[in-house]
Amino acid sequence: MKNLFAILIFSSILFATAQENQSPYLLVSNPDAIIPLKASKTQVHISGTIAHVQLTQVYHNLGETAIEAKYMFPLSIQAAVHKMTMRIGNRTITAKIFEKQEAQKVYKQALREGKRAAKLDQERPNIFQMSVGNIMPKDEVTIDIYYTELLVPVHGEYQFVAPAVVGPRYTGENSSKETVFNTPYTKEGIADTFDYLLSVQINAGITIKNVASSSHKIQVDYSHQNKAEVVLLDSNVNPANRDFILNYSLRGNSIQTGLLLYEHEEDNYFVYLMEPTKKVLLKDIPSREYLFIVDVSGSMNGYPLEVSKSLMRNLLCNLRPSDTFNVQLFASSSTMFSPFPVVAEDKYIEAAIRFLSEGQGGGGTQLLSALKKAYELPRQDPTSARSMVIITDGYVSVEKEAFELIRKNLDQANVFTFGIGSSVNRYLIEGMAKVSQSESFIATTKEEALKVAAAFKTYIASPLLTQIKLKAKGFDIYDVTPSSIPDVFSARPVVVYGKYRGKPQGKLILTGYQGKKKFKQEYKVTSKDLDSTNTALRYLWARKKIEILDDYKKLFYEDVKEKVVSLGLKYNLLTQYTSFVAVDETIVNKDGTLKTSKQSLPMPQHTTNMAVGAAAEIKGKSNFKKSYVLLIKGNENLTKTNKRSLKMMFKAIYSKLVKKYLLLHAELRLKFDANGVLLGVEVKENNIWKLDNKLTTTFLNSAVKLKTKVHSPITILIKR
Repeated sequence: MKNLFAILIFSSILFATAQENQSPYLLVSNPDAIIPLKASKTQVHISGTIAHVQLTQVYHNLGETAIEAKYMFPLSIQAAVHKMTMRIGNRTITAKIFEKQEAQKVYKQALREGKRAAKLDQERPNIFQMSVGNIMPKDEVTIDIYYTELLVPVHGEYQFVAPAVVGPRYTGENSSKETVFNTPYTKEGIADTFDYLLSVQINAGITIKNVASSSHKIQVDYSHQNKAEVVLLDSNVNPANRDFILNYSLRGNSIQTGLLLYEHEEDNYFVYLMEPTKKVLLKDIPSREYLFIVDVSGSMNGYPLEVSKSLMRNLLCNLRPSDTFNVQLFASSSTMFSPFPVVAEDKYIEAAIRFLSEGQGGGGTQLLSALKKAYELPRQDPTSARSMVIITDGYVSVEKEAFELIRKNLDQANVFTFGIGSSVNRYLIEGMAKVSQSESFIATTKEEALKVAAAFKTYIASPLLTQIKLKAKGFDIYDVTPSSIPDVFSARPVVVYGKYRGKPQGKLILTGYQGKKKFKQEYKVTSKDLDSTNTALRYLWARKKIEILDDYKKLFYEDVKEKVVSLGLKYNLLTQYTSFVAVDETIVNKDGTLKTSKQSLPMPQHTTNMAVGAAAEIKGKSNFKKSYVLLIKGNENLTKTNKRSLKMMFKAIYSKLVKKYLLLHAELRLKFDANGVLLGVEVKENNIWKLDNKLTTTFLNSAVKLKTKVHSPITILIKR
């Protein structure tokens, strides 16, 4: 009896600890809210330089009435989303692509007819909204989204990013009155309300090295020197509240320079990557002027602003004595360090650091006003090369207005961007740099702030490769994008997408100027560059075409919209004007009554509640709900109190594993002997229970064993 009493105390301690640590089996919600998203799983296969991604979202209804679930989520800004499916039980429905207005009609009609339906819309090139209607009580609906993207290395290092959460947006400067960003958020520090799983498989074709993640704790397994598998460790706390960032390099820091070809029924496609040659001497670069524009708005308050200050100190200290600089702080208004740029001497740098340190986060993010003021500032030297360095989390909704403003002032300054935070608005951060034909950097921690400052110093020390021309000899290339290749820094490869006619033979010749010298590089084209598995090239070419046409433009003629719609429909691509819709023809909700539930988003890591404006909402109270059913069988002598204690101890020890494997199996059965030692884990296949040796080993290897004398063997049955 004494042993049992000690065990029950131990189990209570474990249960309390699980609550304190916000273990994933606890769901967070308002007391009477319905949490529609059960799990989000990302599976990534990187082959060469192309990432193939499958994002799986599982929606369920724990309420008593039919619901429509809405979930806003991010994807890579480079993502070419080309397929979506909906699964209910054993049925799989492949979504069709429609023009956006038509998609809305098809979706709404399906809901009125009582059918389950799902619709995927693009709100920004990196922000998407999933709507799943007529999810009946106890229903589970699984949505699979497929996309591809090309990974382009910088300084020889490859990076794959899986954005995880859309940060709250300041909408005060937006005149369109859109409501997509009026979404609820959990309080800062509250546990994720859904399971977040991610795995990456890399098949590089060259020896892989230095696989690391700055955002999450990972386990890396190498099946071969050219292949690696990456999974998240269970020790990650709230993994869904920040972007997943994976970096790796190849043997000798080599870049997979070369040509990828793919022949399709109507057109043939190519992607060409070329690594520029070595840098010229620093003394050959002209004098430079830098204007550092730092966001100190409410969303930057606390940790993000501290990272910004650390970054700024490093950036200022890396300037050359011949450079000039100024600092502008902005939130609801702007404050300048100096009326005119000052030389990068120690006394001015120290004063600027003090000025920055006194800046406090608060107020809205008036980005457009800050940019307009920046362009109006006088230069110290009319002949110097001016660069604006914008430091922000990007939590605004005026991306295209900012792009248009930068585009109109390309002759005034280059624009470099630094994203600060765990889940920055990459559409804005990368877009401003792309429009300016320069580079963007991301810093999520103070340690990364040091690294990206050093990377920026190295980057700007590289000469521009200018007046770039690409031509083919021996075969014909056309529909090349970008049509005119912009100036690039030599730290980053040149990437060109296009189509070709004729047999793949001859040469690709790239010419230009690097510093004061002429530059020329030739690539010999052969049939070896042709690969029938390069199907992604079609989507990548079309996605790049859409990017040029629409992503970074605010104003466009109607024929541009028509071109984007045409590309979306022809290539089965999600765009600003085309959407995916999947309809299950089974009628399940005859009266058509629906309750709409917006999925609460995790507050991005290190972001405070101050970031959420009045239009959005913070879910204030934590309410813990069971996310699976647990039954104890086989021992009739156990009291209710003993059963409750055993359940609590089991959940505290095994719940992470249970949650993970319930995504793959509807039911699990764990058998224990009379001493509480695990004997085996069984799964149900075709209504027959079978021992799963791999699962048994996994559960036995958990950090703590369930050891308690229960006087006779027990079986714990777990159901979704």
